[in-house]
Amino acid sequence: MPQSPHDRVAELQNLAAHAHNAAATAHGKGDHLTAHELSKQAHEHSTNAYRHSETLVKEKSKASQK
Repeated sequence: MPQSPHDRVAELQNLAAHAHNAAATAHGKGDHLTAHELSKQAHEHSTNAYRHSETLVKEKSKASQK
Protein backbone atom coordinates (compact mmCIF):
# COMPACT_ATOMS: atom_id res chain seq x y z
CA MET A 1 0.00 0.00 0.00
CA PRO A 2 1.47 3.39 -0.97
CA GLN A 3 2.32 5.80 1.78
CA SER A 4 0.29 9.01 1.95
CA PRO A 5 2.24 12.27 1.72
CA HIS A 6 1.14 13.20 5.24
CA ASP A 7 2.36 9.86 6.57
CA ARG A 8 5.75 10.52 4.96
CA VAL A 9 6.03 13.88 6.73
CA ALA A 10 5.12 12.23 10.03
CA GLU A 11 7.71 9.51 9.42
CA LEU A 12 10.43 12.10 8.77
CA GLN A 13 9.47 13.97 11.94
CA ASN A 14 9.61 10.73 13.93
CA LEU A 15 13.05 9.93 12.49
CA ALA A 16 14.24 13.39 13.52
CA ALA A 17 12.86 12.94 17.03
CA HIS A 18 14.54 9.54 17.36
CA ALA A 19 17.88 10.96 16.20
CA HIS A 20 17.55 13.83 18.70
CA ASN A 21 16.90 11.36 21.52
CA ALA A 22 19.82 9.17 20.48
CA ALA A 23 22.06 12.25 20.30
CA ALA A 24 21.03 13.28 23.80
CA THR A 25 21.79 9.79 25.10
CA ALA A 26 25.20 9.75 23.41
CA HIS A 27 25.98 13.20 24.76
CA GLY A 28 24.99 12.10 28.26
CA LYS A 29 27.45 9.21 27.96
CA GLY A 30 30.22 11.61 26.94
CA ASP A 31 30.29 10.44 23.31
CA HIS A 32 30.21 13.92 21.83
CA LEU A 33 31.32 12.91 18.33
CA THR A 34 28.43 10.46 17.95
CA ALA A 35 26.05 13.01 19.49
CA HIS A 36 27.17 15.59 16.94
CA GLU A 37 26.65 13.19 14.02
CA LEU A 38 23.21 12.21 15.30
CA SER A 39 22.28 15.86 15.73
CA LYS A 40 23.27 16.51 12.11
CA GLN A 41 21.14 13.56 11.04
CA ALA A 42 18.18 14.86 13.07
CA HIS A 43 18.56 18.26 11.42
CA GLU A 44 18.52 16.66 7.96
CA HIS A 45 15.33 14.72 8.78
CA SER A 46 13.68 17.85 10.15
CA THR A 47 14.65 19.84 7.07
CA ASN A 48 13.33 17.11 4.76
CA ALA A 49 10.04 17.01 6.68
CA TYR A 50 9.72 20.78 6.38
CA ARG A 51 10.41 20.74 2.64
CA HIS A 52 7.98 17.90 2.10
CA SER A 53 5.31 19.81 4.04
CA GLU A 54 5.94 22.93 1.95
CA THR A 55 5.48 20.90 -1.23
CA LEU A 56 2.18 19.53 0.06
CA VAL A 57 0.93 23.03 0.88
CA LYS A 58 1.88 24.33 -2.58
CA GLU A 59 0.19 21.39 -4.31
CA LYS A 60 -2.95 21.85 -2.23
CA SER A 61 -2.97 25.59 -2.97
CA LYS A 62 -2.66 24.98 -6.72
CA ALA A 63 -5.43 22.36 -6.64
CA SER A 64 -7.82 24.68 -4.80
CA GLN A 65 -7.22 27.51 -7.30
CA LYS A 66 -8.47 25.41 -10.21
